[in-house]
Amino acid sequence: MRPPRGGGFRGRSDGGGGGRGRGGMKSGNRVVVQPHRHDGVFVAKGKEDALCTRNLVTGESVYGEKRVSVQNEDGTKVEYRVWNPFRSKLAAAILGGVDNIWITPGSRVLYLGAASGTTVSHVSDIVGPTGMVYAVEFSHRSGRDLVNMAKKRTNIIPIIEDARHPAKYRMLVGMVDVIFSDVAQPDQARILALNASYFLKNGGHFVISIKANCIDSTVPAEAVFAQVVKTLQVDQFKPSEQVTLEPFERDHACVVGGYRMPKKQKAAP
Repeated sequence: MRPPRGGGFRGRSDGGGGGRGRGGMKSGNRVVVQPHRHDGVFVAKGKEDALCTRNLVTGESVYGEKRVSVQNEDGTKVEYRVWNPFRSKLAAAILGGVDNIWITPGSRVLYLGAASGTTVSHVSDIVGPTGMVYAVEFSHRSGRDLVNMAKKRTNIIPIIEDARHPAKYRMLVGMVDVIFSDVAQPDQARILALNASYFLKNGGHFVISIKANCIDSTVPAEAVFAQVVKTLQVDQFKPSEQVTLEPFERDHACVVGGYRMPKKQKAAP
């Protein structure tokens, strides 16, 4: 992880479950929370460093994650939630060194493949009360958890629909700054392109998590990633970076870039 910038705040982590895999914090330890270079993301520095986001709903964990409470100099308390990269591909991409996730405080985000809302809850923390997360999930079972979480997080609009058919939810979603896509389907690049054509502003950005064996398990993962990038370029996306999600996910990559980017003006002769 690149060194975080800025000063820190001292605090104490509570108990709470760490979730699957490593990436939690030991409870009761003294912790210093520092801003990460990605706006809205933080690093809790204790015995083990952990990625975290500022909790939008103080006192509430979403999926059993640990919480870290920090007292400011004026006596007010701020709570952060530990973000486990083994349970979130976006967290894995951040720890993988991605340059920009384009999701910042105040962003409007369309999240495809929201599942029960683990990562969505952290995106909700990042964009904060002035941002908005439109979370699309097809499974009604996962969707129930998503809807329940959104009752407490008013910046999440849960949409229980198939991301292949964005026309069905076009009345619910406004224009967005970023699309995050985690749809493990063979045609996931097409699904992203279709949603972008409806909702992503010109000059907006995308983040897509690609699971290689979901697309083609007969060729090396790198070849699959290259093919997806090529498909995206045809659909007016401009991929700018690609990071592997190892060691948190096998044969996964995260590709980030822009959409219908404005042409650079040529300098006058």
